[in-house]
Amino acid sequence: MQAAAESQRQRFKYQDDDIIEKPFNWKQIGRLFGYMKPYYRQLIPMVFMMLLGTFTRLAAPAVIILAIDDAIGKNDKSMLLMYGGVMLALYIIQWIANAIRIKYTNIIGQKVIFDLRQQLFEHIQKLSFRFFDKRPAGSVLVRVTNDVNSLQDLFTSGVVNLLMDCIQLVGIVAILLLWNFKLGLAVMITVPLMFVVSTALRKRIRFAWQDVRIKQSRLNSHLNEAIQGMKVTQAYVQEKENYKFFDNMNTVNLNSWNRASALNQTFGPVIEITSAIGTLILFWYGSHLIQVGAITIGVLVGFANYVGNFWDPINRLGQMYSQLLVAMASSERIFEFIDEDPTVKESGRARLLTGIKGDVSFENIVFEYEKGRPALKGISLEARAGQSIALVGHTGSGKSTIINLLCRFYDPVEGRVTIDGTDIRDVTLESLRTQVGIVLQDTFIFSGTIRDNIRFGRLNATDEEVEMAARAVHAHDFIASLPDGYDTEVQERGSVLSMGQRQLLSFARALLADPAILILDEATASIDTETELKIQEALKTLLAGRTSFIIAHRLSTIRHCDNIIVLDHGRIVEQGDHAQLMLHGGVYRGLIDAQYRFLSA
Repeated sequence: MQAAAESQRQRFKYQDDDIIEKPFNWKQIGRLFGYMKPYYRQLIPMVFMMLLGTFTRLAAPAVIILAIDDAIGKNDKSMLLMYGGVMLALYIIQWIANAIRIKYTNIIGQKVIFDLRQQLFEHIQKLSFRFFDKRPAGSVLVRVTNDVNSLQDLFTSGVVNLLMDCIQLVGIVAILLLWNFKLGLAVMITVPLMFVVSTALRKRIRFAWQDVRIKQSRLNSHLNEAIQGMKVTQAYVQEKENYKFFDNMNTVNLNSWNRASALNQTFGPVIEITSAIGTLILFWYGSHLIQVGAITIGVLVGFANYVGNFWDPINRLGQMYSQLLVAMASSERIFEFIDEDPTVKESGRARLLTGIKGDVSFENIVFEYEKGRPALKGISLEARAGQSIALVGHTGSGKSTIINLLCRFYDPVEGRVTIDGTDIRDVTLESLRTQVGIVLQDTFIFSGTIRDNIRFGRLNATDEEVEMAARAVHAHDFIASLPDGYDTEVQERGSVLSMGQRQLLSFARALLADPAILILDEATASIDTETELKIQEALKTLLAGRTSFIIAHRLSTIRHCDNIIVLDHGRIVEQGDHAQLMLHGGVYRGLIDAQYRFLSA
């Protein structure tokens, strides 16, 4: 049991683990803010309102100083009333400015988040299979959802508040030094003390928030996998063990968050202590200056207001720093994906692949998923236009790898794959994959109607064409028996459909796409014998004029293929039609005999 738990722990250790050692990256934050550039027109009124609101906030204590010294000190009620009106006007202007600023920041912030999520998802769709081979689906999901969501506060309020607080701090310092340089300098003497203490905390807080992001990513990855594998968990009665593992990950995540939050909260007491010391200095030294006639009571009261307004933005900046840490951790993870180059990409001279006959050639192909462990070892084979090619062999012999290379999900280490004599690396990926239709054993059904799932093969197909494709693969009858026929809603992965029905839909989807090259990867493995016989009859007509590659463990489905390729450990060991290979009495004959004995047992 401990070994199993350790195995699960190792499963969730991937390259995110090294992020915690990275220093604070202002360049990364600057890149993040660069997403606001397209909205500079909306930024102009927002910045103006921000400056107006900050100015009114800075002006209010100055009005209080004048009111105390010029109105209250001289018992001038009319002047006091005037200053009261000025204060009221300042507060109204500040309220209006803040309302408009918040409106624009929310609009811009949401647009930036929208753009970032769109770019990330668009880029993920371009990444090669090798990228997804290295990462659990939950890890990818977390980047698009949680990591992007964690930036919302930064863009909707954080950036503007940061600028406002910085401007306010500079303004307050300038005003204090202008009103009385000595008193202002005395009050500011506590700032270096606060800076030293806060600097010591920053590194620990940065690491703590980065660790939170890692723990959350692992938790979400496991949760995604646990939900997808729930049937297996229940089938093997592993709910308790799965719960224990999730409980452990959840506890680790909670502890990580508590540590980061506790460190973050230390900023508050530091600011409060520093503020208290500064206030003591203000009143002690300020009282002395009043006694010697250097300042008035109004100046001291104004100083007290400014000092109070000084430490509030300092406290917010401390919290903002933590928000920047979270943003940096999330942005690093987001940009890690955006900066990932596809291993399979188009050349600068890639052209469209159109009007092909369907001649396919594999020339001395060497391929490896992991360096030093070749999956294909010098494979060469040809398929003329309209031929049906069967690929057979034991698991791991290289059948699916050949198909993956034909679709250019991967590129070979050596050799090349050509269609009509053209290297597929010299054509656009979209035009290549438009010419190749594929039906997998584990077919994917999307949430939506059955009609939409079939039409996924060709989005501009008419309802009549959808129905014709369904009839061709004998899917129409079961579809018509459903409550809403072709408009029946199915959930993700088609849970309301049987395995065989899902396969029939994938057949219809591929045939509707009308590809020049058709791939059937164990496509009939989940279909009952009666349905399979009907499909075989349909395929005789549907595969006419198309080059087809068929992978099948059920060898009865490939006996009519033009050429049967027998693979073993990445090499072609036999090839020929069914009759030739049976007479040869080699590996293929052994597979047939073994399957016959199994079925007869």
